[in-house]
Amino acid sequence: MESRASLIRSLISALPAFLMCLGVACDSAAADQFSFSARDAQDQAKADEDAANQSQAIQALVSVPCRQRVKNQKILLLIGEHNGDQWATAQDRYAPLFHVLQSRLMALGLKPVTQDEIKASIKQAEIDAYFKNDADAAFAASKRLGARYVLRGSISSQTGVNAVVQVNEVAVNIDLTLSGAGGHVLSDVSAHSESYSGSDTLHTALALVREQADPLVAQLYNDYCRGAAGH
Repeated sequence: MESRASLIRSLISALPAFLMCLGVACDSAAADQFSFSARDAQDQAKADEDAANQSQAIQALVSVPCRQRVKNQKILLLIGEHNGDQWATAQDRYAPLFHVLQSRLMALGLKPVTQDEIKASIKQAEIDAYFKNDADAAFAASKRLGARYVLRGSISSQTGVNAVVQVNEVAVNIDLTLSGAGGHVLSDVSAHSESYSGSDTLHTALALVREQADPLVAQLYNDYCRGAAGH
């Protein structure tokens, strides 16, 4: 009896240590099943794969052989922001967007008209008229500048409060329309983005253009090269 009682006391005294070890084992097993670093690695791998796929898609779009057709051709880039029935078209406001798109156009061999040249040669009233669907105004200006193409960037947005998380949000759409000197449309592409940064439309638009400029301009180029220019 005394031996059995002693054994029971020994088991009871060892129980806390056993439970502690069991807890450590469980924690270790849980750690093996979940790891923030492993998730980060998976996310990075997915991001790298997406970037590689986009790069391949862009290369396929710009591989169409018509670089000589557009080489050193002038292109007039005008950007406006639509709000209700009003247009904001002062080009200085869109300088950051202009420079992002300008660099992509130059990479394809085109010669974008500079903002200084636009200021010197195009009246604000002509730009306003263009964005109000008076195409003749912009194309007359493009001829004065010797531009063979016109690229119109149109920004539209909608602001509000997200019903779920109750924070300000802004949804932005950007349309890029490439036209020839005669006014015929060669290509039209668009992108969309949403942000919880408040109601800063221009900030969201700039982020969207920076993110999407490569595939958007590549698609414009591809559309043009595949025969739209012959219309």
